[in-house]
Amino acid sequence: MTSVAETAAGDIAIDVRGLSKSFDGREVVHDLSMQVKRGTIYGFLGPNGSGKTTTIRMLCGLLTPDKGTGRCLGYDILTESDAIKRHVGYMTQKFSLYQDLSVRENLEFVARLYGMADARAAARDMVQRLGLGGREEQLAGQLSGGWKQRLALGACTLPNPSLLLLDEPTAGVDPKARREFWNEIHSLAGEGLTVLVSTHYMDEAERCHEIAYIAYGHLLTKGTVEEVIAQSALTTYTVTGDGLTPLATELADRPGIDMVAPFGASLHVSGRDAEKLDAAIAPWRERADMEWQKSEPSLEDVFIELMNRSRDNFQ
Repeated sequence: MTSVAETAAGDIAIDVRGLSKSFDGREVVHDLSMQVKRGTIYGFLGPNGSGKTTTIRMLCGLLTPDKGTGRCLGYDILTESDAIKRHVGYMTQKFSLYQDLSVRENLEFVARLYGMADARAAARDMVQRLGLGGREEQLAGQLSGGWKQRLALGACTLPNPSLLLLDEPTAGVDPKARREFWNEIHSLAGEGLTVLVSTHYMDEAERCHEIAYIAYGHLLTKGTVEEVIAQSALTTYTVTGDGLTPLATELADRPGIDMVAPFGASLHVSGRDAEKLDAAIAPWRERADMEWQKSEPSLEDVFIELMNRSRDNFQ
């Protein structure tokens, strides 16, 4: 049954303004504001140590900000954090269930922990939903990475949370298991679950409804994938041919070039000022052993360029 607080929140699951957080005198999140719509998958990206996990925990009431205000699922993040936690499922990167309990025992334990009326039936239904049938009595510690991932997802969604937090959930999982995992996440979002997920995989970022890039505590960009690419204002050339490795070295520090990165047998060269970029690459455009094609910047182009810029800001 939907609470009064949740109803009052309307279509917005998370709405925060000016969040800041410091540890040991170092500010790890600075003046962050954002909104997350209900039933959407919101992706957090950024380099390690950028403040992603701290941000996610503040957004849902698991960590109290030093500054700022906001609401999560209709509850105040400063004064009603306990109420928020009752509606949140949290899946950490490290498998955190009991290794020496079976799949069934782990799920039944979680169901009892949350006071569900029929723990056995709840566990049985989750086993069927996630395709764990036939593995009910297998010890969790003996599962492969992909099956552990499914079990962990089942455990955190068993109590029917309104918000699901996923901290790099598919690290070390094979591509097939990753795709199946994301199919299930989209299915859950389609049923109204709001998902916050941190990831380093570009294909996973592209499967999110909206994304945000945070670096060293500063939110640099947010929006849909298309909006983030457009906001970057990058002009990109794809270069193929011979001598790409020395070319990358020669271009890296030239004025007007903001990003040089190898992509398979090609090189992506990008800049935020199209005229300066064209001037910078002009000496190499006429070389017979290279082909230059203007292309749309990829999401990975944008994030590499943002990462390069964020390092400079941190220094």
